Amino acid sequence: MPTGIIVINKPRGLTSNGTLQRVRKAFGAKSAGHVGTLDPMATGMLPLCLDEATKVIAEVESGGKCYEFTVELGSRTDTGDADGEVVERAAVPALDAARIQTALAAFRGTQKQVPPMYSALKRDGRPLYALARQGIEVEREARTIEIRRLELVAIRESAIDLVCECAKGTYIRVLGEDIARALGTVGHLTRLHRAWVEPFRDLPMCSLETALEGAGQGRNLLPADAPLQGLARASLTAEQLAAVRHGQAVQAEAHPRPPQGRRVRIYAPDGLFVGLAEARPDGWLQPRRLIHASAM
Repeated sequence: MPTGIIVINKPRGLTSNGTLQRVRKAFGAKSAGHVGTLDPMATGMLPLCLDEATKVIAEVESGGKCYEFTVELGSRTDTGDADGEVVERAAVPALDAARIQTALAAFRGTQKQVPPMYSALKRDGRPLYALARQGIEVEREARTIEIRRLELVAIRESAIDLVCECAKGTYIRVLGEDIARALGTVGHLTRLHRAWVEPFRDLPMCSLETALEGAGQGRNLLPADAPLQGLARASLTAEQLAAVRHGQAVQAEAHPRPPQGRRVRIYAPDGLFVGLAEARPDGWLQPRRLIHASAM
């Protein structure tokens, strides 16, 4: 099985799932999943996990993200981006860097954000975007988000370029609309690029075309433990490996020593990645997510 991770620079106009399925089929993977979701209009980093590597998604999907985006001022769309229909127009006041910086300062830090109707969140089993396409709007509960960095990159005639580093769950389309309101007008995104997502920040991205061309030879496929290098590591003996395969805890030393409850990368005697264990209070390691032996 083609177990591994491929980090795609998603092209504009394709959904995250559409990108995933094209790569899955090209590699012949039985299962696959993506870390985070990008809107069809968005481009940028989309990590795809194939077969046994899907077992690491739960460990990495809560990482921070960085987005580069453009807010077109003076018009608002029903989707919050350029793919939607204009539903409101407003005059754009004279803007300078000082005024924009003052507005941006109010958005940094922890705050509440109401998710958009055009999102994959579900209500009674139905995605909100399906309801929105029928003209139905439902109440959404505000969620806590964290904006760690929000900076002005450039001012255009009727648009501003921004960069944002944020925690999981932040909708940049909503942020763009809120920034426009804070500037005394309305707005929508015309560009959205995800520069990186933790812990894949330093891993190489490849284009979808490159990924599909190299699928037959397994090129551009990173090992399942590539995004887990920040976790402690433990090497097992043959006996410990056999015990772990049967779900039994083992007394193996991890470096650096992990706090109780933290995940630990565990490896076979030959150095192959076995999966993840949890550090118990007694110092033993309890296996949690294991890579199938046939994929090693």
